[in-house]
Amino acid sequence: LCFFQFCFIVLLYCMIFFMSLYVSEKTCPAGWRMFSCVCYFVSTESKPWEQARLDCRDRGADLVIIDSPEEQTFISSHKTSVWIGLNDRDNEGTWKWTDGTPMTKSYWNANQPDNWGEEDCVHINNFEAVNNWNDLSCGSSLRWICEEMA
Repeated sequence: LCFFQFCFIVLLYCMIFFMSLYVSEKTCPAGWRMFSCVCYFVSTESKPWEQARLDCRDRGADLVIIDSPEEQTFISSHKTSVWIGLNDRDNEGTWKWTDGTPMTKSYWNANQPDNWGEEDCVHINNFEAVNNWNDLSCGSSLRWICEEMA
């Protein structure tokens, strides 16, 4: 009976130890900001959309995919025009995120998207409005926001 009690106590301590490792506080790399268990990096330089995406991928992330009103508000709070991970480069008018998923919820600015001048990439343009997405030429240089799970 003592042997089983000893084994039970050892097993209990092992479970507590491994659970404490698993539940450890999630953090973001230096220079990144956390929002809702996701880490975000806001660039300080400007690049075309594809180069911005490559920078995110070099950081182990990708351009931000906005999939909730709360995330849209958070991203808009940065008060700068930034690339996001949405484009229709493969098929005009079929908007997809960088992970290949189709756009289901959108926050387009008035009269957008308009594809004026082969605009296939999306950026946040007007920081005061909730609906502030604008399509723009992918070759334009803007800042960008990367995201990765914490």
